[in-house]
Amino acid sequence: MRLKYFSHSAFQITTDSGLVILIDPFLDGNPTSPTTSDKVKADFIVLTHAHGDHVGDSFKIAKRCDSLFICVNELANYCISKGFRAHNMHIGGSHKFDFGTLKFTIAHHGSMTPDNTYGGEPAGVILSIDGKVLYHTGDTGLFYDMKLIGEMTTIDYMLLPIGDNFTMGITDAVKAVELADPGVAIPMHYNTFPVIEAEPLEFKQRIKKIGKRSIVMEYGEEIDL
Repeated sequence: MRLKYFSHSAFQITTDSGLVILIDPFLDGNPTSPTTSDKVKADFIVLTHAHGDHVGDSFKIAKRCDSLFICVNELANYCISKGFRAHNMHIGGSHKFDFGTLKFTIAHHGSMTPDNTYGGEPAGVILSIDGKVLYHTGDTGLFYDMKLIGEMTTIDYMLLPIGDNFTMGITDAVKAVELADPGVAIPMHYNTFPVIEAEPLEFKQRIKKIGKRSIVMEYGEEIDL
């Protein structure tokens, strides 16, 4: 399995069997994205919530690729209303897909589409694929149930925001890693806009001080998991 970071909260997962999953593909309007929506494909598109910088270019991609949306019920229905295929889920529920198992977790944030449609509860997502577990927290503040999530699931990779203002900043993100206890922490949701400027190397250094490992992925970088 391979993980690619496009910047902000946008990631691409390519399974060993060749299936492609996009998470929050905000590309065309993203000043830090190394690519554009016409250059990516997706069999599945996972949306953590309905904000424009997370729904991003998913409709363009899904129209071209006939992607299946996976999101919480209200946001899935919104995608269906736009003519797309979607699998409706909700917080705490899990489901087996062709790529593996997906489960939605809570996230402390908001969720409103750019056209002011309520998008349901914001979410984090746990993906179990090819023997590895990834926890993409979505946009969220710190919450103590991250400890429970880590106790119930051995997390190999935790993708979490550090940009502050709209989400956790570095201090809270370091605490989140303490609570969830992943094998590797990967920072996201920073430096896209001035209001969320943060130094990922500071995060990495502070993670090292608590005895954990962090990988700072460059925009466009792809790694083997």
